[in-house]
Amino acid sequence: MIMIKKKNFLFLGAVAVLVGALLSGTLFAGYFLWTDQIFVSSAEYAAYKKNEKTYGELAELQTLISEKYYVPVDSEKLRESMYKGLFAGLEDPYSTYLSKSEYEQLMISTTGEYQGVGVTIEPDANGYINVVAPMSGSPAEKAGVKAGDKILEVDAVKYTGESIDAAASAMRGEEGTKVTLLILRGEKNMEFKITRAKIEMKTVSSKKLDGKIGYIRISSFEEKTGVDFEKALHAMEVQQMKGLVIDLRGNPGGVVSAGVTVADALLPEGIIAYTENQKKEKQYFRSESGATDIPFVVLVDQGSASTTEIVAAAIKDHKKGRLVGTTTYGKGIIQEIAAFEGGGATKLTVMQYFSPEGKTIHKVGVEPDHVITLEEGDYVDGKLPEENDRQLQKALELLR
Repeated sequence: MIMIKKKNFLFLGAVAVLVGALLSGTLFAGYFLWTDQIFVSSAEYAAYKKNEKTYGELAELQTLISEKYYVPVDSEKLRESMYKGLFAGLEDPYSTYLSKSEYEQLMISTTGEYQGVGVTIEPDANGYINVVAPMSGSPAEKAGVKAGDKILEVDAVKYTGESIDAAASAMRGEEGTKVTLLILRGEKNMEFKITRAKIEMKTVSSKKLDGKIGYIRISSFEEKTGVDFEKALHAMEVQQMKGLVIDLRGNPGGVVSAGVTVADALLPEGIIAYTENQKKEKQYFRSESGATDIPFVVLVDQGSASTTEIVAAAIKDHKKGRLVGTTTYGKGIIQEIAAFEGGGATKLTVMQYFSPEGKTIHKVGVEPDHVITLEEGDYVDGKLPEENDRQLQKALELLR
């Protein structure tokens, strides 16, 4: 931001206008004002004056509260609230200002290790904290938390979509300590007492199924996911698997580059996805030649979101594999994180992504080629046996 002394600015502006009129006989809308070797267009000057008025009023309000509120105020909290309020005006639950502690907590998720309950959450359109999916093997999953649940309280403190970062921080804590979640499932409130644990985000696991069919599960997309998937896929190729099930159910997404690496290993040369910003500028993600020859089926559900949907949509458009399950979550936007020296940061939605054929994913999701829904009766003691997993069984049927 250019700081200009008001008095000098106005005076030199008048001189510039006068000189321009004398030399040309006309007054241009785009004239330039000069001060201290800085050139400013008339449009920039108008924006400067508008901001001066807006933030001048904001400073007056801050002073009013600080001086006259009936008890002393925390100036740091007041400042953070002003920043958060600015982002709240976007009415975008994915864009926000992050305090130093909130930013530090967000960065934990990219390291692949933290202590907590192991659940991925997103704010929904109704202001709730929505469970995208519990992480595989996590305390939350073992306690019975499911995709689609709404978190109302953490240790008797109410939280909403607007305070989702605070709720995430409250659910984290020292290994072995307990936390109580009040959850809304359908129209029923349910309480879960969960013991926090060390969450090691091993995102890729694999095994052999009967009939020379391989199975690879990707629980989320983190920094090492792409490389780990390539290793698992190579092992399947060495073992000459006749088919492959790739399970992306409950995968909330994550690092886009990891999803691109996975898609690149599965798809022929071409477009994986493309993004578009407010200026309609496009950026393309492409796959190279050398895709696997193993036929594959991908499992998805309502908990498959974000980067997972990039992979699923690309596979569907390329018609290289088939999708089985239920329509995905529908988060087709990308956030950019910008950190400040003071420790805070911004998380701002900067672009939307589309399938190779230009299909919209945001608020729509990706519909499978074969829609198969799981029922409550398929679960035994909260777990889904392979023989009861109708989505998995449909995938095996297609491969065999």
